[in-house]
Amino acid sequence: MYNFDKEIIRRGTNSVKWDEISDKDIIPMWVADMDFLAAPAIQKALEERVKHGVFGYTSVPESYYESIINWFNREHDWVIDKSWIIYTTGVVPAISATIYALTMPGEKILIQSPAYNCFFSSIKNQGCEVLETPLRRKDDSYVMDWEDFESKCADKKTTIFLLCNPHNPSGRVWTKEELEKINTICLKHDVMVISDEIHCELIMPGYTFTPFAAINEDCQNNCITLNSPTKSFNIAGLQIANIICKNQTLRYKIDRAINIFEICDVNPFAPIALEAAYNKSKDWLKELNVYINNNYVTLKNFLKKELPQIEVLRLEGTYLVWINIEALNIKAEALSKQLIKEAHVFINPGTLYSKKYGEGYLRINIATQRATMIEGLQRITKVIKKLL
Repeated sequence: MYNFDKEIIRRGTNSVKWDEISDKDIIPMWVADMDFLAAPAIQKALEERVKHGVFGYTSVPESYYESIINWFNREHDWVIDKSWIIYTTGVVPAISATIYALTMPGEKILIQSPAYNCFFSSIKNQGCEVLETPLRRKDDSYVMDWEDFESKCADKKTTIFLLCNPHNPSGRVWTKEELEKINTICLKHDVMVISDEIHCELIMPGYTFTPFAAINEDCQNNCITLNSPTKSFNIAGLQIANIICKNQTLRYKIDRAINIFEICDVNPFAPIALEAAYNKSKDWLKELNVYINNNYVTLKNFLKKELPQIEVLRLEGTYLVWINIEALNIKAEALSKQLIKEAHVFINPGTLYSKKYGEGYLRINIATQRATMIEGLQRITKVIKKLL
């Protein structure tokens, strides 16, 4: 029904993804946004709003909250009260504001490494210390190193665990049992959980996303959830996100921080897009996930044939594929730079997500037209074969 193969020209539109590098031949497979048209319902809702012609300061209507509440109740069996929701401009600002609200400078914040690069800056910018617990490789994926995780939760200076669910960059979708065990350990050591769930709708066939707060009352009472439709529905430039927190005292502190950071207002288009996404775009999302999964299978088969030395890790969620290049004996950052220069393909080195635990890996964004992805892979292959 939806044509995800349709080429959309984004170069020359002030696109961060396509215009970051002036090279007119570059294929960008780095930053996490998609090259697909937004769902028709979102486009139509925004077109109707544009016709009004006045774009002043915007308040968020009751229907905005209803859309969020109904979506998560219907799709994820999570019952949310309106009073728990604080809207803001984005998940990364929400992470920074929440850390500011709930910590003191010098405290430690635990993350699973390799981890989304903005986690490091958000933590450090609030005067806190990054504490990494490395994920452990198992088969073609990662699992938690529970002994290491608990030992770092037990550190008296550790006050928050910043969870990424689904995990970026590994592509893991944490199971209900894993999340429950995380909370048991965190409660034991008085560690609060901040759960970044921005990729929660980008789930591959055969896997199920579970909101951390939906597991049980203990999880709900011990976490702050950050989510947004922006990644899943390709509307990141509209800048909208939600902080969901049941605890009234913590919510007051976070709301105060949101105002201190001056990220308490949204633009006229963001609430409208969110409502159209959650209320009218489920079919589009379902087809999108099938298309992304087919891209993943295509990539995996291509590299298995052309570069069997490269290991493609299992993709359970997101559209970000994590590949192991250790067998090539080339540093990730050096290879990334060489691919930009010679293949004209922009992908991120694993060291962006942890200097220590990301070496030997690359992250590839496959949320683009399949023909574009294949062209990128062909270019990458040509350069790597030359190096070998």
